[in-house]
Amino acid sequence: MHTLAQLKAGELRGTTRLSLSEGLTEFPREIFELADTLEILDLSGNALSALPDDLYRLRRLRVLFASNNRFTHLPESLGQCAELSMIGFKANRITTVAPEALPPKLRWLILTDNALTHLPDSIGRCAALQKLMLAGNRVRRLPATLADCRRLELLRIAANDLNALPDWLFSLPRLSWLAFAGNPFTSDPPVSAAPAINWRDIYLQQVLGAGASGVIHQARMKSELVAVKLFKGAVTSDGLPHSEMMACLHAGAHPNLIPVRGRVIGAPQGREALVMDLIDPAFRVLAGPPSFESCTRDIYATDTRFTAQTARLIARGIASAAAHLHSRGLLHGDLYAHNILHNGHGGALIGDFGAASFYYSGDTALQRLDVRAFGCLLEDLVQYSDATDEAMIAWRDACLSDDQASRPLFAEMAEAL
Repeated sequence: MHTLAQLKAGELRGTTRLSLSEGLTEFPREIFELADTLEILDLSGNALSALPDDLYRLRRLRVLFASNNRFTHLPESLGQCAELSMIGFKANRITTVAPEALPPKLRWLILTDNALTHLPDSIGRCAALQKLMLAGNRVRRLPATLADCRRLELLRIAANDLNALPDWLFSLPRLSWLAFAGNPFTSDPPVSAAPAINWRDIYLQQVLGAGASGVIHQARMKSELVAVKLFKGAVTSDGLPHSEMMACLHAGAHPNLIPVRGRVIGAPQGREALVMDLIDPAFRVLAGPPSFESCTRDIYATDTRFTAQTARLIARGIASAAAHLHSRGLLHGDLYAHNILHNGHGGALIGDFGAASFYYSGDTALQRLDVRAFGCLLEDLVQYSDATDEAMIAWRDACLSDDQASRPLFAEMAEAL
Protein backbone atom coordinates (compact mmCIF):
# COMPACT_ATOMS: atom_id res chain seq x y z
CA MET A 1 0.00 0.00 0.00
CA HIS A 2 1.30 3.46 -0.92
CA THR A 3 0.43 6.88 0.48
CA LEU A 4 -0.76 10.07 -1.14
CA ALA A 5 2.15 11.86 0.52
CA GLN A 6 4.62 9.57 -1.25
CA LEU A 7 2.89 10.19 -4.56
CA LYS A 8 2.92 13.97 -4.17
CA ALA A 9 6.56 13.95 -3.09
CA GLY A 10 7.56 12.15 -6.27
CA GLU A 11 8.83 9.12 -4.36
CA LEU A 12 6.88 6.68 -6.55
CA ARG A 13 8.23 7.82 -9.89
CA GLY A 14 8.89 4.84 -12.18
CA THR A 15 6.57 2.43 -10.35
CA THR A 16 4.46 -0.03 -12.32
CA ARG A 17 1.97 -0.64 -9.48
CA LEU A 18 0.15 1.92 -7.35
CA SER A 19 -2.27 1.24 -4.51
CA LEU A 20 -3.99 4.12 -2.66
CA SER A 21 -6.69 3.79 -0.01
CA GLU A 22 -7.06 6.97 2.03
CA GLY A 23 -10.72 7.92 1.76
CA LEU A 24 -10.08 9.76 -1.50
CA THR A 25 -13.01 11.72 -2.90
CA GLU A 26 -11.18 12.88 -6.03
CA PHE A 27 -8.74 11.20 -8.40
CA PRO A 28 -5.22 12.48 -7.54
CA ARG A 29 -3.89 14.23 -10.66
CA GLU A 30 -0.34 13.37 -9.57
CA ILE A 31 -1.02 9.82 -10.79
CA PHE A 32 -0.53 11.10 -14.35
CA GLU A 33 3.14 11.69 -13.54
CA LEU A 34 3.44 7.88 -13.61
CA ALA A 35 1.95 7.61 -17.11
CA ASP A 36 5.14 6.21 -18.66
CA THR A 37 5.33 3.21 -16.32
CA LEU A 38 2.04 2.59 -14.44
CA GLU A 39 0.40 -0.72 -15.35
CA ILE A 40 -1.67 -1.67 -12.28
CA LEU A 41 -3.73 0.90 -10.35
CA ASP A 42 -5.71 -0.02 -7.23
CA LEU A 43 -8.01 2.69 -5.84
CA SER A 44 -10.22 0.36 -3.82
CA GLY A 45 -11.53 1.41 -0.43
CA ASN A 46 -11.98 5.12 -1.12
CA ALA A 47 -14.97 7.44 -1.63
CA LEU A 48 -14.58 8.03 -5.36
CA SER A 49 -17.57 8.51 -7.67
CA ALA A 50 -15.81 9.60 -10.88
CA LEU A 51 -12.61 9.18 -12.87
CA PRO A 52 -11.05 11.90 -15.06
CA ASP A 53 -12.01 12.14 -18.72
CA ASP A 54 -8.34 12.02 -19.71
CA LEU A 55 -7.66 8.70 -18.00
CA TYR A 56 -6.34 7.48 -21.37
CA ARG A 57 -3.13 9.38 -20.61
CA LEU A 58 -2.15 6.38 -18.49
CA ARG A 59 -1.12 4.71 -21.70
CA ARG A 60 0.37 1.56 -20.12
CA LEU A 61 -2.51 0.91 -17.72
CA ARG A 62 -3.57 -2.77 -17.88
CA VAL A 63 -5.37 -3.33 -14.58
CA LEU A 64 -7.66 -0.98 -12.65
CA PHE A 65 -9.40 -1.77 -9.36
CA ALA A 66 -11.88 0.63 -7.77
CA SER A 67 -13.91 -1.63 -5.50
CA ASN A 68 -15.70 -0.34 -2.39
CA ASN A 69 -16.16 3.20 -3.67
CA ARG A 70 -19.24 5.27 -4.56
CA PHE A 71 -19.52 4.90 -8.32
CA THR A 72 -23.07 4.81 -9.68
CA HIS A 73 -22.00 4.07 -13.26
CA LEU A 74 -18.95 2.55 -14.88
CA PRO A 75 -16.85 5.54 -16.01
CA GLU A 76 -16.92 6.09 -19.77
CA SER A 77 -13.27 7.15 -19.71
CA LEU A 78 -12.29 3.48 -19.18
CA GLY A 79 -13.25 2.77 -22.77
CA GLN A 80 -10.52 5.06 -24.07
CA CYS A 81 -7.70 3.22 -22.27
CA ALA A 82 -6.03 1.33 -25.09
CA GLU A 83 -4.22 -1.30 -22.98
CA LEU A 84 -6.77 -1.76 -20.18
CA SER A 85 -7.72 -5.44 -19.95
CA MET A 86 -8.85 -5.99 -16.35
CA ILE A 87 -11.46 -3.85 -14.56
CA GLY A 88 -12.73 -4.41 -11.01
CA PHE A 89 -15.55 -2.27 -9.56
CA LYS A 90 -16.91 -4.63 -6.91
CA ALA A 91 -19.21 -3.31 -4.15
CA ASN A 92 -20.08 0.10 -5.54
CA ARG A 93 -23.52 1.47 -6.42
CA ILE A 94 -23.33 0.93 -10.16
CA THR A 95 -26.68 0.82 -11.95
CA THR A 96 -25.56 1.38 -15.56
CA VAL A 97 -22.73 0.53 -17.91
CA ALA A 98 -22.52 2.79 -20.93
CA PRO A 99 -21.44 1.23 -24.24
CA GLU A 100 -18.48 3.61 -24.31
CA ALA A 101 -17.14 2.35 -20.96
CA LEU A 102 -15.82 -0.97 -22.28
CA PRO A 103 -12.19 -0.83 -23.50
CA PRO A 104 -11.14 -2.70 -26.66
CA LYS A 105 -8.78 -5.17 -24.94
CA LEU A 106 -11.09 -6.10 -22.04
CA ARG A 107 -10.41 -9.64 -20.76
CA TRP A 108 -11.71 -9.56 -17.19
CA LEU A 109 -14.67 -7.50 -15.90
CA ILE A 110 -15.69 -7.59 -12.22
CA LEU A 111 -18.95 -5.85 -11.31
CA THR A 112 -19.89 -8.06 -8.35
CA ASP A 113 -22.24 -6.63 -5.69
CA ASN A 114 -23.70 -3.61 -7.46
CA ALA A 115 -27.20 -2.71 -8.68
CA LEU A 116 -27.02 -3.51 -12.39
CA THR A 117 -30.16 -4.60 -14.21
CA HIS A 118 -28.54 -5.17 -17.61
CA LEU A 119 -25.37 -4.81 -19.67
CA PRO A 120 -25.08 -2.92 -22.96
CA ASP A 121 -25.24 -4.84 -26.22
CA SER A 122 -21.80 -3.44 -27.00
CA ILE A 123 -20.25 -6.06 -24.73
CA GLY A 124 -20.48 -8.40 -27.71
CA ARG A 125 -17.65 -6.41 -29.29
CA CYS A 126 -15.29 -7.39 -26.46
CA ALA A 127 -13.73 -10.23 -28.43
CA ALA A 128 -10.99 -10.82 -25.84
CA LEU A 129 -13.39 -11.19 -22.87
CA GLN A 130 -12.59 -14.30 -20.80
CA LYS A 131 -14.04 -13.55 -17.34
CA LEU A 132 -17.30 -11.78 -16.52
CA MET A 133 -18.30 -11.50 -12.88
CA LEU A 134 -21.81 -10.19 -12.16
CA ALA A 135 -22.88 -11.98 -8.97
CA GLY A 136 -25.00 -9.98 -6.54
CA ASN A 137 -26.70 -7.57 -8.94
CA ARG A 138 -30.26 -7.21 -10.27
CA VAL A 139 -29.63 -8.42 -13.80
CA ARG A 140 -32.87 -9.53 -15.45
CA ARG A 141 -31.44 -10.52 -18.81
CA LEU A 142 -28.08 -11.10 -20.43
CA PRO A 143 -27.54 -9.39 -23.79
CA ALA A 144 -27.74 -11.85 -26.68
CA THR A 145 -24.62 -10.22 -28.13
CA LEU A 146 -22.64 -11.89 -25.33
CA ALA A 147 -22.80 -14.96 -27.56
CA ASP A 148 -20.25 -13.19 -29.76
CA CYS A 149 -17.68 -13.32 -26.93
CA ARG A 150 -16.31 -16.64 -28.12
CA ARG A 151 -13.39 -16.58 -25.67
CA LEU A 152 -15.57 -16.29 -22.57
CA GLU A 153 -14.55 -19.01 -20.10
CA LEU A 154 -15.83 -17.91 -16.68
CA LEU A 155 -19.26 -16.40 -16.00
CA ARG A 156 -20.63 -15.52 -12.57
CA ILE A 157 -24.34 -14.60 -12.64
CA ALA A 158 -25.45 -15.93 -9.24
CA ALA A 159 -27.75 -13.89 -6.98
CA ASN A 160 -29.45 -11.88 -9.74
CA ASP A 161 -33.00 -11.64 -11.13
CA LEU A 162 -32.69 -14.00 -14.10
CA ASN A 163 -35.70 -16.15 -14.96
CA ALA A 164 -33.76 -18.60 -17.13
CA LEU A 165 -30.40 -19.38 -18.65
CA PRO A 166 -30.36 -18.22 -22.28
CA ASP A 167 -30.03 -20.95 -24.91
CA TRP A 168 -27.11 -19.22 -26.61
CA LEU A 169 -25.04 -19.68 -23.43
CA PHE A 170 -24.31 -23.24 -24.48
CA SER A 171 -22.96 -22.15 -27.85
CA LEU A 172 -19.95 -20.52 -26.19
CA PRO A 173 -17.15 -22.95 -27.09
CA ARG A 174 -14.85 -22.19 -24.12
CA LEU A 175 -17.31 -21.63 -21.27
CA SER A 176 -16.03 -23.79 -18.38
CA TRP A 177 -16.84 -22.13 -15.06
CA LEU A 178 -20.45 -21.04 -14.51
CA ALA A 179 -22.26 -19.99 -11.30
CA PHE A 180 -26.00 -19.20 -11.35
CA ALA A 181 -27.44 -20.11 -7.93
CA GLY A 182 -29.72 -17.62 -6.20
CA ASN A 183 -31.79 -16.55 -9.21
CA PRO A 184 -35.61 -16.77 -9.47
CA PHE A 185 -35.38 -19.83 -11.73
CA THR A 186 -33.28 -21.78 -9.21
CA SER A 187 -34.19 -23.32 -5.89
CA ASP A 188 -32.43 -25.29 -3.20
CA PRO A 189 -33.24 -29.00 -3.27
CA PRO A 190 -34.48 -30.75 -0.16
CA VAL A 191 -31.37 -31.62 1.84
CA SER A 192 -31.25 -34.95 3.59
CA ALA A 193 -31.33 -34.47 7.33
CA ALA A 194 -27.89 -33.31 8.37
CA PRO A 195 -27.05 -33.50 12.06
CA ALA A 196 -27.56 -30.23 13.90
CA ILE A 197 -24.48 -29.40 15.93
CA ASN A 198 -24.79 -26.91 18.76
CA TRP A 199 -22.28 -24.08 18.82
CA ARG A 200 -21.82 -24.67 22.56
CA ASP A 201 -20.17 -28.01 21.76
CA ILE A 202 -17.54 -26.41 19.52
CA TYR A 203 -14.27 -24.88 20.73
CA LEU A 204 -12.49 -22.95 17.98
CA GLN A 205 -8.72 -23.16 17.70
CA GLN A 206 -6.37 -21.80 15.03
CA VAL A 207 -7.40 -20.52 11.61
CA LEU A 208 -6.65 -23.03 8.84
CA GLY A 209 -7.63 -20.87 5.90
CA ALA A 210 -9.86 -18.08 4.68
CA GLY A 211 -11.66 -17.33 1.45
CA ALA A 212 -14.25 -15.00 0.01
CA SER A 213 -17.15 -16.83 1.66
CA GLY A 214 -15.78 -17.54 5.11
CA VAL A 215 -13.04 -18.65 7.48
CA ILE A 216 -12.09 -22.25 8.31
CA HIS A 217 -10.91 -23.01 11.84
CA GLN A 218 -9.54 -26.08 13.45
CA ALA A 219 -11.84 -26.86 16.36
CA ARG A 220 -12.41 -29.37 19.10
CA MET A 221 -15.81 -31.04 19.33
CA LYS A 222 -16.14 -33.30 22.32
CA SER A 223 -13.07 -35.55 22.10
CA GLU A 224 -12.11 -35.03 18.45
CA LEU A 225 -10.58 -32.41 16.23
CA VAL A 226 -12.69 -31.13 13.33
CA ALA A 227 -12.78 -28.24 10.89
CA VAL A 228 -15.43 -25.52 11.17
CA LYS A 229 -16.27 -23.13 8.36
CA LEU A 230 -17.89 -19.90 9.51
CA PHE A 231 -19.65 -18.26 6.58
CA LYS A 232 -19.76 -14.53 5.96
CA GLY A 233 -23.07 -12.88 5.17
CA ALA A 234 -22.02 -10.75 2.23
CA VAL A 235 -22.24 -11.72 -1.42
CA THR A 236 -18.97 -13.04 -2.83
CA SER A 237 -17.55 -13.06 -6.35
CA ASP A 238 -19.18 -16.50 -6.80
CA GLY A 239 -22.56 -15.80 -5.21
CA LEU A 240 -24.26 -16.21 -1.84
CA PRO A 241 -22.55 -18.05 1.04
CA HIS A 242 -25.92 -19.66 1.86
CA SER A 243 -25.93 -21.29 -1.58
CA GLU A 244 -22.46 -22.67 -0.89
CA MET A 245 -23.57 -24.13 2.43
CA MET A 246 -26.60 -25.79 0.85
CA ALA A 247 -24.40 -27.27 -1.87
CA CYS A 248 -22.00 -28.69 0.73
CA LEU A 249 -24.90 -30.32 2.57
CA HIS A 250 -26.44 -31.71 -0.60
CA ALA A 251 -23.19 -33.05 -2.07
CA GLY A 252 -23.35 -36.22 0.01
CA ALA A 253 -20.58 -38.68 0.78
CA HIS A 254 -17.81 -39.56 -1.66
CA PRO A 255 -14.17 -40.58 -1.12
CA ASN A 256 -12.97 -37.52 -3.06
CA LEU A 257 -15.12 -34.98 -1.22
CA ILE A 258 -14.39 -33.50 2.21
CA PRO A 259 -16.91 -35.12 4.58
CA VAL A 260 -19.45 -32.77 6.17
CA ARG A 261 -20.43 -33.65 9.76
CA GLY A 262 -23.37 -31.29 10.10
CA ARG A 263 -24.79 -27.80 10.24
CA VAL A 264 -24.11 -25.57 13.22
CA ILE A 265 -26.96 -24.00 15.16
CA GLY A 266 -26.60 -21.12 17.58
CA ALA A 267 -23.48 -19.56 16.08
CA PRO A 268 -22.68 -15.93 17.09
CA GLN A 269 -24.62 -13.17 15.28
CA GLY A 270 -26.76 -15.87 13.66
CA ARG A 271 -23.94 -16.82 11.29
CA GLU A 272 -24.17 -20.00 9.27
CA ALA A 273 -21.50 -22.63 9.81
CA LEU A 274 -20.58 -26.20 8.91
CA VAL A 275 -18.56 -28.82 10.72
CA MET A 276 -16.34 -30.94 8.47
CA ASP A 277 -13.69 -33.58 8.89
CA LEU A 278 -10.24 -32.26 9.65
CA ILE A 279 -8.10 -33.11 6.64
CA ASP A 280 -4.73 -34.83 7.01
CA PRO A 281 -2.05 -32.10 6.85
CA ALA A 282 -0.30 -34.15 4.15
CA PHE A 283 -2.95 -32.77 1.76
CA ARG A 284 -2.06 -29.48 0.09
CA VAL A 285 -3.46 -27.30 -2.67
CA LEU A 286 -2.72 -28.64 -6.14
CA ALA A 287 -1.98 -25.19 -7.63
CA GLY A 288 -2.38 -21.49 -7.03
CA PRO A 289 -5.23 -19.40 -8.51
CA PRO A 290 -4.91 -17.58 -11.86
CA SER A 291 -2.76 -14.47 -12.10
CA PHE A 292 -3.58 -11.21 -13.87
CA GLU A 293 -1.63 -12.50 -16.86
CA SER A 294 -2.99 -16.07 -16.98
CA CYS A 295 -6.55 -14.79 -16.36
CA THR A 296 -8.30 -18.18 -16.30
CA ARG A 297 -5.51 -20.70 -15.82
CA ASP A 298 -4.06 -21.80 -12.51
CA ILE A 299 -0.44 -21.20 -11.55
CA TYR A 300 1.64 -24.22 -10.56
CA ALA A 301 4.85 -24.17 -8.57
CA THR A 302 7.90 -24.18 -10.82
CA ASP A 303 9.08 -27.54 -9.45
CA THR A 304 5.71 -29.31 -9.92
CA ARG A 305 6.08 -32.86 -11.26
CA PHE A 306 3.79 -35.88 -11.09
CA THR A 307 4.40 -39.49 -11.94
CA ALA A 308 2.07 -40.66 -14.68
CA GLN A 309 0.36 -42.92 -12.16
CA THR A 310 -0.18 -40.09 -9.66
CA ALA A 311 -1.59 -37.83 -12.37
CA ARG A 312 -4.01 -40.53 -13.45
CA LEU A 313 -5.12 -41.23 -9.88
CA ILE A 314 -5.83 -37.53 -9.33
CA ALA A 315 -7.79 -37.37 -12.60
CA ARG A 316 -9.77 -40.51 -11.78
CA GLY A 317 -10.67 -39.28 -8.30
CA ILE A 318 -11.84 -35.88 -9.50
CA ALA A 319 -13.82 -37.40 -12.39
CA SER A 320 -15.51 -39.81 -9.98
CA ALA A 321 -16.41 -37.04 -7.54
CA ALA A 322 -17.75 -34.82 -10.34
CA ALA A 323 -19.87 -37.71 -11.65
CA HIS A 324 -21.27 -38.13 -8.15
CA LEU A 325 -22.13 -34.41 -7.91
CA HIS A 326 -23.79 -34.42 -11.32
CA SER A 327 -25.88 -37.45 -10.36
CA ARG A 328 -27.23 -35.32 -7.51
CA GLY A 329 -28.03 -32.36 -9.77
CA LEU A 330 -25.12 -30.26 -8.58
CA LEU A 331 -22.85 -28.32 -10.94
CA HIS A 332 -19.55 -27.54 -9.24
CA GLY A 333 -18.94 -24.44 -11.34
CA ASP A 334 -15.36 -23.91 -10.14
CA LEU A 335 -13.53 -27.12 -11.00
CA TYR A 336 -10.00 -25.78 -10.67
CA ALA A 337 -6.67 -27.12 -9.40
CA HIS A 338 -6.64 -24.38 -6.75
CA ASN A 339 -9.84 -25.94 -5.35
CA ILE A 340 -8.31 -29.43 -5.18
CA LEU A 341 -6.25 -30.83 -2.31
CA HIS A 342 -3.82 -33.68 -2.98
CA ASN A 343 -1.40 -35.74 -0.90
CA GLY A 344 1.33 -36.25 -3.51
CA HIS A 345 0.42 -39.89 -4.07
CA GLY A 346 -2.77 -39.57 -6.09
CA GLY A 347 -5.20 -38.90 -3.26
CA ALA A 348 -7.35 -35.88 -4.15
CA LEU A 349 -10.26 -33.95 -2.62
CA ILE A 350 -12.51 -31.37 -4.28
CA GLY A 351 -13.28 -28.35 -2.15
CA ASP A 352 -14.89 -24.90 -2.39
CA PHE A 353 -18.54 -25.10 -3.40
CA GLY A 354 -18.92 -21.32 -3.60
CA ALA A 355 -19.86 -21.41 -7.29
CA ALA A 356 -21.99 -24.56 -7.14
CA SER A 357 -25.49 -24.46 -8.62
CA PHE A 358 -28.44 -26.85 -8.55
CA TYR A 359 -29.99 -27.98 -11.82
CA TYR A 360 -32.04 -30.76 -13.39
CA SER A 361 -29.63 -33.71 -13.23
CA GLY A 362 -30.48 -34.83 -16.74
CA ASP A 363 -29.17 -31.58 -18.26
CA THR A 364 -25.99 -32.84 -19.95
CA ALA A 365 -25.29 -29.45 -21.54
CA LEU A 366 -24.60 -28.00 -18.09
CA GLN A 367 -22.59 -31.06 -17.09
CA ARG A 368 -20.32 -30.57 -20.08
CA LEU A 369 -19.29 -27.13 -18.79
CA ASP A 370 -17.69 -28.82 -15.77
CA VAL A 371 -16.25 -31.34 -18.23
CA ARG A 372 -14.41 -28.60 -20.10
CA ALA A 373 -13.00 -27.32 -16.82
CA PHE A 374 -11.82 -30.88 -16.16
CA GLY A 375 -10.15 -30.80 -19.57
CA CYS A 376 -8.08 -27.82 -18.40
CA LEU A 377 -7.07 -29.83 -15.33
CA LEU A 378 -6.12 -32.80 -17.52
CA GLU A 379 -4.05 -30.46 -19.68
CA ASP A 380 -2.11 -29.40 -16.58
CA LEU A 381 -1.66 -32.96 -15.31
CA VAL A 382 -0.35 -34.08 -18.70
CA GLN A 383 2.01 -31.10 -18.86
CA TYR A 384 3.51 -31.80 -15.43
CA SER A 385 3.68 -35.60 -15.71
CA ASP A 386 7.03 -37.32 -16.03
CA ALA A 387 5.79 -39.69 -18.73
CA THR A 388 3.36 -39.59 -21.63
CA ASP A 389 -0.09 -41.07 -21.03
CA GLU A 390 -1.84 -41.33 -24.38
CA ALA A 391 -5.21 -42.10 -22.80
CA MET A 392 -5.05 -38.96 -20.64
CA ILE A 393 -4.14 -36.92 -23.70
CA ALA A 394 -7.13 -38.35 -25.59
CA TRP A 395 -9.51 -37.52 -22.73
CA ARG A 396 -8.00 -34.03 -22.47
CA ASP A 397 -8.64 -33.35 -26.14
CA ALA A 398 -12.18 -34.72 -25.94
CA CYS A 399 -13.02 -32.57 -22.90
CA LEU A 400 -11.64 -29.41 -24.51
CA SER A 401 -13.55 -29.87 -27.75
CA ASP A 402 -15.29 -26.71 -28.98
CA ASP A 403 -18.19 -28.99 -29.96
CA GLN A 404 -19.84 -29.19 -26.58
CA ALA A 405 -22.12 -32.09 -27.46
CA SER A 406 -19.11 -34.30 -28.28
CA ARG A 407 -17.51 -33.96 -24.84
CA PRO A 408 -17.65 -37.10 -22.70
CA LEU A 409 -19.49 -37.25 -19.38
CA PHE A 410 -17.76 -37.85 -16.07
CA ALA A 411 -19.17 -41.29 -15.37
CA GLU A 412 -17.64 -42.59 -18.58
CA MET A 413 -14.26 -40.99 -17.86
CA ALA A 414 -14.10 -42.12 -14.26
CA GLU A 415 -14.62 -45.73 -15.30
CA ALA A 416 -12.12 -45.56 -18.15
CA LEU A 417 -9.42 -43.86 -16.06
